Amino acid sequence: MSQIAPIDVENREFVGSLAKGLRVISAFDTDNDKMTLAEVARRTDMPRAGARRLLLTLHALGYVTTDGKLFSLAPKVLELGFSFLSSKSWISVATPLLEKLRDELGESVSVTALEGDEVVYLARFPVDRVMTMSMKVGARRPAYCTAMGRVLLGELGDDELTELIARADIRKLTSNTITDRQALKAICKKVRAQGHALVCEELEQGLVAISVPLRSPRGEALAAVNVCGHPSNLTVTDLEGRCLRALKRTVRLIEQSIV
Repeated sequence: MSQIAPIDVENREFVGSLAKGLRVISAFDTDNDKMTLAEVARRTDMPRAGARRLLLTLHALGYVTTDGKLFSLAPKVLELGFSFLSSKSWISVATPLLEKLRDELGESVSVTALEGDEVVYLARFPVDRVMTMSMKVGARRPAYCTAMGRVLLGELGDDELTELIARADIRKLTSNTITDRQALKAICKKVRAQGHALVCEELEQGLVAISVPLRSPRGEALAAVNVCGHPSNLTVTDLEGRCLRALKRTVRLIEQSIV
């Protein structure tokens, strides 16, 4: 899976106003769903006047609502994400098969894509049991300490993998988190060779997962798919046995349906 080269902001074709508008949209999240002009300016590192013009433009286009003091995203923003999902026709093909996998195993199933040094959740099929970490569609997690991240990192060429791990923000998230960059490179290469990744409580205490790549007809990795749960329900033997077999079988069915 090839990475898009970083954008050169000095390039004459780079549209700074568009980039700033998208930065304003991205500033809103769960903890900042409603903000004043001053708060938006601070979070986007923009002058108040510039932030105000962008907010009013987004409001005129229907992407932002305001009561005169507080700004928040409008439902129309969902169209941006829907356009992405609509362009990935394989997601609709995969959905019933992944729901069936969740029901068969009784564990949560997820699909992610690699963006920089993070994975972004494209689809989630959770079970009723509640994880301590919220993993919703659009959520981001570090790639270096997740099973799906390591699967997708393993798809990179050696030079690209080295560069990405070198610049990634690698921190100890649990007592199990591997932070040695050379060790992480070796793990990703091993994942590439064996075709799956297993991670035990590196992202979050009480969360284990196993993941495999989902490929296009040309052999390119479109995404990573995983099964995850709590170690009290999923042992390493469970993950590498029944879960991996079912996961591989489901992914093969999805790949056979992709045209």
